[in-house]
This record gives sequence, structure tokens and C-alpha cells, in this order.
Amino acid sequence: MGRDEFSCLVLQELHRSDVWQEIHIATNPDEKVDRGSRLSVSPLKILGHSLALPVHTIPTKTEFKNWTIPPPFSDVNPSAQHVIITASFGRILPLKMLKLFASDRRLNVHPSLLPAYRGAAPIQHAIMNDEKETGVCIVNMLKRSEGIDAGPIWGTQTLSLPENAIFSDLRDKLAIKGGQLLVSVLRDMMAGKAVSKAQAQTNISFAPTISFKDATLDFTTMSAEAIVRTYRAIGHQRPLTVYLPTIKTLQMHSPSVHASPPPYTPAVPGRACYSKPDKAMLIRCADNSVLSVLKVKQEGRALLDAREWWSGAKSFGLVVDNEINFDSQDDVDQWLEPEFIG
Repeated sequence: MGRDEFSCLVLQELHRSDVWQEIHIATNPDEKVDRGSRLSVSPLKILGHSLALPVHTIPTKTEFKNWTIPPPFSDVNPSAQHVIITASFGRILPLKMLKLFASDRRLNVHPSLLPAYRGAAPIQHAIMNDEKETGVCIVNMLKRSEGIDAGPIWGTQTLSLPENAIFSDLRDKLAIKGGQLLVSVLRDMMAGKAVSKAQAQTNISFAPTISFKDATLDFTTMSAEAIVRTYRAIGHQRPLTVYLPTIKTLQMHSPSVHASPPPYTPAVPGRACYSKPDKAMLIRCADNSVLSVLKVKQEGRALLDAREWWSGAKSFGLVVDNEINFDSQDDVDQWLEPEFIG
């Protein structure tokens, strides 16, 4: 049971192994996105069809709890040979569904070192929090009242976070390791030597679903390094956003840390200038750091290069000239200072 690229890589490792006789896939239905202009199809569905595996479509969230698992897994007397596996599925399985499988045959491939980062977005939170190590676990699924991602662990594989880790790269590495670990656990189960271990009751942390709040920037409290980490962690799913004085939003695209900001860069966090040499907007952040932004998208407008937006912002009064002594006219042309709220 899964839906996305993480699920696909786990399935590929499982499919090429010798631990299965029959695999069925359950995944999300097709849905129209972009205001109905495009049909989004589950990557796991596409992969399943390419591997000639049976693919079953689950209903919407409200109806999922009443969905009937297909035969042969719907037998009310659980078979020890039947295993239910979730990998980035995005749904909590109801108890009546879990009961169709033996209590030690309900496995989830979870991309964190449990009990750290229980929840829906462990990879994103690990990057945002600048973790140096992460990993993947095969965890036994419990009924909801006993806790999400709180079950016994069948196996763990650690992974060092690469410097400047990006979500998609880390997701793929963890998925491949998770698939390989899953195969190892299933092999041990078949040989009767698999052993689960209760999770530690210390160092428990949570990784809730990424929200708009996670993507809303505050230059007075966040360093440029923290903002770039946030972009690497969640930029694929939510644009980083600040509020302009007009209360409209401004999205920050392609941000980076500016290691050697020019002398005309504002000193107050939340204030910015446009730098011609960098072709970027430079924003002072917390810890005396500076963020460089190449592209922006104002609410209700198209994505623009920083220079294009800066020129337009002057005409709308979002950028205010200040009287400052410069060494040259070039410096004057490069320095214009708006104020951000966020």
C-alpha cells in the first residue's frame, strides 16, 4: 500500500527479491489537479501496471475505513503467509483492516530512526532540523489508539545525511535502503528467525504534515542557513513565503546563502536590497546572515527574476529609497530597500 516515488522504490526492491509468491498493490485513485486541467496518476499505480501486478484503487479518505481488502487477503482467518506492507501510504489503517493479518505481519517502511520523527514528514523535518544522521525502520503497525509509528521495530538501517541534503535525493536513498531492509526482514520471517524490539521510550519526536506555517519565513528569527535548509526540505511541496506590507504574499524561489554580501546590504533583519552583480535580491536574516534570492512570485502574479520584480515593486511603492552616502552611482543603482513582514 503506497502512492509516491518512495513507495515505488521500496516495491522495486521487493519485486526483484525471492520472498514473495504474489503481490497486490493498493493505491490512490486518479484525480484532477491544477483546476481540473491535468490528471494526476499515482506513480505506484503506473509502476504496478508495468510490472504486471494487480492494482487496486482505494476510495477517498472518508470512505477508506469501509474499503474491503481484495481476496485472498480478505479472509477473516489471518494466514501467516499474508503480509500487509505500507510505504508512504498517507492513510491510517483501521483496526478491522489490520485484523485481516496476523499481529506480526503488519509492516510499515518508515524513513526515520524511530522513535525519532514519528509522523507523516520525517525526511523533511530531519533536513530542516539539520540532523547529521537519519535512517529507515521496518515497524510493526498497531491500532490507532496504541500510537502512530509506535510499534515494535523489526529492523533498522542508519544513513548519514549528506551535506546540503535535498528531499528528493534523501527520499530515494532511504527508500532503496528501506526496500532492501524489508526484504531482509521478510527473509528472516520465512526462516523463523525474525525478532522485533520495542521502541525506546526516550528521545521521542514527531514529524507532522508540512503546513503553510512551516513555509512562512520570519527573517528576524531564521538565519539564511535555516531558510535554505527549509527550501531543500519542503520547496518541492510548498513555496517559501513572506508577507509584504500590502498583506500580499511573496514567494522566494532558488534561495541560497550569500557568503560575502556587499557593503550596501542592509543591516536590519527583514530588509533587503537588489544586487546587480549577483542578479539577486539580498535579504538580511537572523544571526547576521544574508539570503540571496534569484526568483520571486508575488501573489496574483507570474514568477519573475528578482530584478524584474524589484523594478515593479518600486512603482507600487513596495520599495522605498533612502538617503545614504555611496561611493559611486553604481552603488546607488544597486541599493533599494523594502521592508518585509514575516
